[in-house]
Amino acid sequence: MTETTPRRRAPAMSTEQRRAMIVAAALPLVAEHGAAVTTSQIARAAGIGEGTIFRVFADKDEVLRACMAEAMNPDHVLRELDSIALDEPLAARLVQAGEALRAHLDRMGTVAGALYASGHHHARTRDTDPAPEAAAGRPATGRPAVNGREASMEAVVAAVTQLVEPDREVLRLEPRKIAAIFLGMLFTRSRVQGAELTPDELVSVLLDGVRRPAT
Repeated sequence: MTETTPRRRAPAMSTEQRRAMIVAAALPLVAEHGAAVTTSQIARAAGIGEGTIFRVFADKDEVLRACMAEAMNPDHVLRELDSIALDEPLAARLVQAGEALRAHLDRMGTVAGALYASGHHHARTRDTDPAPEAAAGRPATGRPAVNGREASMEAVVAAVTQLVEPDREVLRLEPRKIAAIFLGMLFTRSRVQGAELTPDELVSVLLDGVRRPAT
């Protein structure tokens, strides 16, 4: 007869970990249903009982605010920007950065739009509202956790500046100025039909202008 090793229980989640897990499960549902999503749907997606949600969140409105804060959280895109290889050509680095940042903006816009369209007009969080990871004090990159819109923007500018820095000697402007221009072009989406630039087109205009080379 063989002895069986007693199974050990997994360590209990902290409040912050459980909140983050619930928000991760809720985000796709909020993007799809907006404020009409129910806590029952969220609980099923998270694989937990509905009562567990209310042990870490005061009410559904707090869950929705946490989802908006997570959608705005720049830590995900900062990880991607930090992973771009600096030995690639500058244009390739900036195209990758543009794709990552546009995906971040699309995600944020989808969640905010779904909440607003479903009547949740307090979707935007205050500058002082921390993202879940920042509230837990866990940096998601090699940087400190980012808290607040101004700090978020500064972290993104710094990350893009790093991507430009290796080409400093062949550029007419300081890397930080180029990063600011790049982000300004990326964040200002044209409302004219057919005029929105792809990341490749945007980088081409930034680095080479709009004139064809002289023949």
